[in-house]
Amino acid sequence: MKQFRFGRTNLMVSHSGFGALPIQRVSFEEAAALLRRAYEAGINFFDTANMYSDSEAKIGAALSDVRGNIMIATKTMLAGPERMMKNLENSLKMMKTDYVDLLQLHNPDRVPMPGDEDGAYEMLLQAKRQGKVRFIGVTNHRLRLAKQAVESGHYDSLQFPLSVLSSDADLGLSDLCKRHDIGLIAMKAMSGGLVRSGKIAFAFLSQYDNILPIWGVQRMSELEEFLSCEANPPELNAETRAVIDEDRSALKGAFCRGCGYCLPCPANIPIPTAARLSLLMARSPAKPFLGKEWQAEMDKIDECTACRHCSQNCPYGLDTPKLLKEEKIKYDKALAALA
Repeated sequence: MKQFRFGRTNLMVSHSGFGALPIQRVSFEEAAALLRRAYEAGINFFDTANMYSDSEAKIGAALSDVRGNIMIATKTMLAGPERMMKNLENSLKMMKTDYVDLLQLHNPDRVPMPGDEDGAYEMLLQAKRQGKVRFIGVTNHRLRLAKQAVESGHYDSLQFPLSVLSSDADLGLSDLCKRHDIGLIAMKAMSGGLVRSGKIAFAFLSQYDNILPIWGVQRMSELEEFLSCEANPPELNAETRAVIDEDRSALKGAFCRGCGYCLPCPANIPIPTAARLSLLMARSPAKPFLGKEWQAEMDKIDECTACRHCSQNCPYGLDTPKLLKEEKIKYDKALAALA
């Protein structure tokens, strides 16, 4: 698989990376099959996080014997130096390794800098001195903070949602990172399922020679689609651009990206899906969402307590309670049409 230089780290990373969040949802055996297939096909960059339940443990079980041939990126929440170091130690234990290639701050609401009172950045430097971390980065969903991290010169990489639905301002991070020689990782390359074609998503991001997309997969068929794209790169032609323009037109404005930072919900509303259910139903088979199980889930919206935990934690500034109510109205209409 084609490789490229990952900014000033000088790491040579595969053109596609493996996003390991979804393997939480499959067995150890299924995860091992996915991880080994990816590795054997040439993927050498694996992205996970300490908070992704057993994702790290599955990486350790499947890839510890080839540790020297791969690059592992994980994440820690911004929670004070002692807790962050504990998270890192736990990550190393789970992945059966004594170092990670990239430790990223997991979507912080500010960008830690040297000399900050909480000592978070100093903890990252300490971990580097101890040989537990090779490079440090940050993930975020807020363009302002993403730019601040890149321009500070204190971080080796940035991870940010980038896809065919991204704004021109968001996509401008490619040039910004290139100017500062910072590695750039694209998360949510399928926009949480709203982008309908893996081939189009692949072709679009391939325009940018410094973006490393991490494809989140939990099924072998999904992995094989992206491996097929690597073997036979799809073209970004007039036809595919027309599909992109159509999706951008349909999804412009306030829509839920499914990042999950709105959770937990005290009413147990499955917000990342419920807040965009009409979009998902329009882009995939609607039948699975119209059964009794999802009817019960959508009825939870009527129990919303208006605590606004969701909207206060939404990195996109959405009025989530309002969005949920609008989705419930659309959903009820869809049910009525079936009656």
